[in-house]
Amino acid sequence: MGKHLNVIFMGTPDFAVPSLKALKESGYAVSLVVTRPDQPRGRGKKNQPPPVKVAAKELNIPVFQTLSVKSDDFYQMIADYRPDLMVVVAFGHIIPKKILEIPAYGAINVHASLLPKYRGPAPIQWAIINGETETGITTMLMDAGLDTGEMLMSFRVDIKSDDTGGTLHDLLSEVGASVLIGTIQKLTDGSLRPIPQNHALSSYAPMLKKEDGRIDWKKPADHIERFIRGMSPWPGAFTFLDGRRMRIFKAKIWDAFARDIPGKVIRGFSSEMCVATGMGILSILEVQMDSGKRLEIREFLKGASIPENAEMS
Repeated sequence: MGKHLNVIFMGTPDFAVPSLKALKESGYAVSLVVTRPDQPRGRGKKNQPPPVKVAAKELNIPVFQTLSVKSDDFYQMIADYRPDLMVVVAFGHIIPKKILEIPAYGAINVHASLLPKYRGPAPIQWAIINGETETGITTMLMDAGLDTGEMLMSFRVDIKSDDTGGTLHDLLSEVGASVLIGTIQKLTDGSLRPIPQNHALSSYAPMLKKEDGRIDWKKPADHIERFIRGMSPWPGAFTFLDGRRMRIFKAKIWDAFARDIPGKVIRGFSSEMCVATGMGILSILEVQMDSGKRLEIREFLKGASIPENAEMS
C-alpha cells in the first residue's frame, strides 16, 4: 500500500512536529491530526494552540482536539476515518487497546530513548541527569501499556558533555522523524519483524514538574552539573539565595573532590562564584534572579553583593 496509507497522527508538543512534517513531505496521506486542547501560556495566560496544531494548520490537515480518548464518540470518530495506520508522538494520553486495534498496520509510537530504558514522559532529561553517554530513538508497535510495545527500529545518539535537555530534544525530534519514515516503509513492505522488549531491563522517566528543578546541594558536583543541563530549558534548575529564587542555567565542576558545607558560597574571583556540594565544588556560570535578566556570572556579580559563606538552599 505504501504511500497510499490513510494515516491518523496523534501528538502535541514541539517534539512531534518534525514527525508530522516528515509524513507529509514523504507523501503519506495524513487525514487527521489529534492533539490536546489549547492551553493558557505566558504572562498574559492567553490560550495558545499546541505546536502540532499550528503545524497541522500550516499543512492543511484537519485537527481534532480532546482531553480524553476513552469515550465511545472518540472511538467511533477514529473508526469512521478508517485509518490504515496511526502514528503517535508525544501525545500525552494512553490510548485504549480497542482504538489501537482499528488500523490494519496498528499504531507506531516514536519514543525518545533506547527502550526498554527510560519509558515514560521525560526520557531526554533523565538520560542527561543520570549520566548516560548515549540515548536514541525507538519506534514501537503500541499496546495498552506505557511504552511497553514491541520494538520496530532504533537509532543511537551520543550524549555530549555540553548537551542540555533542549539541545538533545531538538536533535532527537529530527532523528525521530527520520526513523519513523524508515519504520513505516519497512513495516508496510513486510521486511520488519517486531521485537518484544525485555521488561526486566526497563526503567522509568517520570514527568517533571516546575518544583522538580530545585537543586539538592547535598548531591555531588558532577550530578548537579548534569542536573542543571538536563533541566534546561524546562523545568529549569533553581535554588534560593538569601530567600530569593535564582535560576542556574550553566555550571562547571571547579573541584571534583573538595568538601565543605553543601550550598555554601566559596569565595572565588571577582568574576566567579563557586558553591560547595556534597562532593566537590561547582562554579556557577549563568544565572537569573526572579524578575531579573539572564546573565553570565561576571555581569551578575557586578551588581550583586554576595557575602562569603552565604548559603544556597
